[in-house]
Amino acid sequence: MSYADVNGLSLYYSEQGTGEPLVLLHGGIGSGEMFAAILPELAAGRRVITVDLQGHGHTADVERPFRPEGMADDVAALAQHLGLAQIDVMGYSLGGAVALRLAIQHPALVRRLVLVSIPCRRQGNHPEVVEAMEQMRPEIAEVMKQSPPYELYSRIAPRPEDWPVLIAKTSDLLKVDYDWTDEAAELTAPTMLVFADADSVRPAHIVEFYGLLGGGLRDAGWDNSNRPVARLAVLPGTTHYDVFLSPLLAPVVIPFLDAPG
Repeated sequence: MSYADVNGLSLYYSEQGTGEPLVLLHGGIGSGEMFAAILPELAAGRRVITVDLQGHGHTADVERPFRPEGMADDVAALAQHLGLAQIDVMGYSLGGAVALRLAIQHPALVRRLVLVSIPCRRQGNHPEVVEAMEQMRPEIAEVMKQSPPYELYSRIAPRPEDWPVLIAKTSDLLKVDYDWTDEAAELTAPTMLVFADADSVRPAHIVEFYGLLGGGLRDAGWDNSNRPVARLAVLPGTTHYDVFLSPLLAPVVIPFLDAPG
């Protein structure tokens, strides 16, 4: 088990494979173990680093709220701790928000960026998803002790008794409005968007987000002269809640990561 002392946090990370570094950032109320199904395929040709974000998994919480901006700075500090000048990053859901902020706040660090099932503004979600975020309350922590996320947390967290804190801080995070449209349009790292075909993100926003990155604005041309750098994948038969488990995820991401600069 490896920890890095960064930004007042003892940040857990694990490594597998060799080659170009790829950092994986998990979804909310999860941990790096969420990527276990696709980790061997990703690590076959690269150095994969999974991170447990603040208050999640093996990483104990500290006295600050959950915010993608702060978590992004944690990941940047981890890269510095590991002596990495550049990294590829793939984030899912909360991890996608952190990955997006990492590329915005530390553009020189991120070589390629993969965002899985995350909008660039809160209203990019379906209205009922936003409403569910508004309705989440800290009191749900006790009910959620019957869920798989609690089983994982109780097994690996340094302080399993902090489960109510995790839920309360997640509840607070979900109510924060954000709109990173302008900053997303200025991204310098080549970016791939991956969504489920039954995602929590509205299809119209998926198209909007892809357009911000230069995708889908014109025909690529018979000679590919107008082909955008950005890429978009929609994985069939998946939802926001299981897209990270799809056996299609690694095969669509790897060619993007391996593409010439």
